[in-house]
Amino acid sequence: MQRARGIGRLATTVRDGRTELTTLYQEGCAKIRLPHTHDDSLQAVVINTAGGLTGGDDLSWSMHAASGAQLVLTTQACERIYKSTGATARVATRLKVDEGAHLDWLPQETILFEDSKLARRLDVDLAPGASLCAVEAVLLGRDAMGESARRALLADDWRIRRDGQLVHAEATRISGDPEREREGLALLRGAKAFATVLYVGANAEARFNRIRAELPDRPEIGASLIGERLVVRAMAHSGLELRRLIVPIIATLSGAGALPRLWSL
Repeated sequence: MQRARGIGRLATTVRDGRTELTTLYQEGCAKIRLPHTHDDSLQAVVINTAGGLTGGDDLSWSMHAASGAQLVLTTQACERIYKSTGATARVATRLKVDEGAHLDWLPQETILFEDSKLARRLDVDLAPGASLCAVEAVLLGRDAMGESARRALLADDWRIRRDGQLVHAEATRISGDPEREREGLALLRGAKAFATVLYVGANAEARFNRIRAELPDRPEIGASLIGERLVVRAMAHSGLELRRLIVPIIATLSGAGALPRLWSL
């Protein structure tokens, strides 16, 4: 069967204080668009023109923020992972952030349909003095259709390195065991949406103090700080509820202090 393939690459430089494009490569279903901004950052929208992913599809993104650059990356809409007939859809993202640069990786939510299979990997290389804000949010089925995607499979791996040294690693697995994973008190507890927001930077403690005052007094969301690494975890019973929880946090941790306009409800 025909499968979607896509490769997208982007690189930047800084001229007169503004982040500008130096490299733009698009292949297959991977497209990149550059909306106008009113600040010195460069904003890029990554698009999968296949309209979603299913078993055997493969997407690869590679983004490079040069020294002193401000790069914001988002998606046009939620990414949909459709039912697979056997194979796994794969998405690999590699981000390189040079000294003194900041990169926001802010894709909108990923929606897992019933019987979908997704393997996703995020690799980030941070130079000394670079900073990162990254988010990944997952919705288990479509709220409007009453779906729960209880047979969906997900493998999501993050590896964040600073000057070649590993500073953050995590592996999220949904294996299709709803009794243990979906209902377990130490796991999702019946939630149908969850997200991780990560900030890595020298000023992580100051950012932690800011968001701690903004976090709602609810057990479904919490933050932890270890050195220069700030992690926020959230879960909710719907995609809309999850977005309302994480949007203020992402805005506080992002380089621009706001989300891209495409995130507007």
